[in-house]
Amino acid sequence: IEADAKQVLEKSMTYLSGLQQFGLIADSSIEVVMESGQKIQFDSANAVAIQRPNRLYAVRLGELVNQEFFYDGKTLTLHDVDNGFYASVDAPDTLEGMLDFARDRLDIVAPAGDFIYANAYELLMEDVTSGFVVGPALVDGMVADHLAFSKPGTDFQVWVARGEMPLPLKLVITSRDVAESPQFTVWLREWDVVVEHAAEHFDFVAPSGAQAIEFIMLEPAGN
Repeated sequence: IEADAKQVLEKSMTYLSGLQQFGLIADSSIEVVMESGQKIQFDSANAVAIQRPNRLYAVRLGELVNQEFFYDGKTLTLHDVDNGFYASVDAPDTLEGMLDFARDRLDIVAPAGDFIYANAYELLMEDVTSGFVVGPALVDGMVADHLAFSKPGTDFQVWVARGEMPLPLKLVITSRDVAESPQFTVWLREWDVVVEHAAEHFDFVAPSGAQAIEFIMLEPAGN
């Protein structure tokens, strides 16, 4: 693993973890492999608002799902906009705990979740066997360092903006342990690192006529 690649990624993740609040717009694309081997892409547009240590709001609009994601430090709510359903559940009192809970017990991954953790660098580098700087690149007109890493079954690439605000601008994850190696790509745009969100921004208020349902909880690992 090249030292330069580790240094650029660590600088970016350290900068992000030091932000007490931020917002961004993200466009994502996920590939699904059909039985024939043909790949189909599904796109979505996402907006995310974070306030550390325990507030998150996100909205995902796309071909597969239109949903809102609320976390106020106590309760996690997922709102299915199209069908008028919502489900709420008690959640851990930190962003990191909530993200783990959502992934492990609800099979839900928040938009830009890879970069929200305070220890994002350590999590991204876990089990990495190789990494290098591909070179300079342009992402949405911004000069970035293009990084490439590999771990068993997975490759990932990160484009990190150069300068005093080393924000991640793009992420590509390649699942090599899945037939035809489908990719997940996200472009991280319109970062706002000075925004101050009102507390009610993270509170869910059920729209008129919306129906409450229950989450289907997965069994904890090891059970």
